[in-house]
Amino acid sequence: MPDAGSIALVVAGAAVAGFMNGLTGTGYALSALGFWLHAVPPQVAAPLVALCAVGGHAQALPRMAASMDWPRLRPFLIAGLIGVPLGVALLDRISAQPLKLTVGALLLVYVGWTAMVRTPPVVRGGGRIADAAIGFGGGFLGGLASISGPLPIVWAQLRGWGKDEQRGITQPYNMAILAFVLVAAAVGGLLDLSFLFWAAIALPISMLGTRAGLAVYARLSDSGFRRIVLAFLAVSGLVLIGTSIRALEADPGLVQDRGQPGRVLRGGVLALQFGK
Repeated sequence: MPDAGSIALVVAGAAVAGFMNGLTGTGYALSALGFWLHAVPPQVAAPLVALCAVGGHAQALPRMAASMDWPRLRPFLIAGLIGVPLGVALLDRISAQPLKLTVGALLLVYVGWTAMVRTPPVVRGGGRIADAAIGFGGGFLGGLASISGPLPIVWAQLRGWGKDEQRGITQPYNMAILAFVLVAAAVGGLLDLSFLFWAAIALPISMLGTRAGLAVYARLSDSGFRRIVLAFLAVSGLVLIGTSIRALEADPGLVQDRGQPGRVLRGGVLALQFGK
């Protein structure tokens, strides 16, 4: 039986991450893993993130149904699901930490630029091909470096979409990617009795947090939602930079490390969770 401190950490992480997921439609792993990795091993925490985030997305989807434009969403989904396994396949050839460092820096540049311009430009060209490219890029980065969320979020803002239009894309997109991960975790044998024990604790708390986040989201204006998402992207960028630097300092060989046996299957399942 886990100790009370570990249970409290899992409950707190589920509540905070569920609220963040309900409020923004993303950010579950970033919010939860700061708590959970102090209480449960990564091979439990990763699929637990997938399960609870999918549950929260499923809870939010009925409220976003009116904002879902399926012809617009389809290229994101199809291309994203194609990109995930391709990114995972390159885990043994490309180092993820320098890539995370670069993406973190680009996020901070984007947030800083957006804060300085009074009226950010709106990207109207590219059509479905551009949307599919962003969906593929998000899935590919998720499989390779655990950062599938930021790219579609930034693109939705650059498209000039309102908060409901943004959620109508990012919510089902994130749900589909995480559902893919959950299936991969089941195939990889990660859904054991320990996972089920923690899921029974985390999932209901997470869904209560999601409900609270959705209630706050309903009160936000488009500009208020935009500011919250920009703040989340800034925090994401800082976290990506900080964790990448620490990982590289702790093990400089990560830059050259390639071809470890079994890394693609298990590493891909775990890696996908740290960017949603």
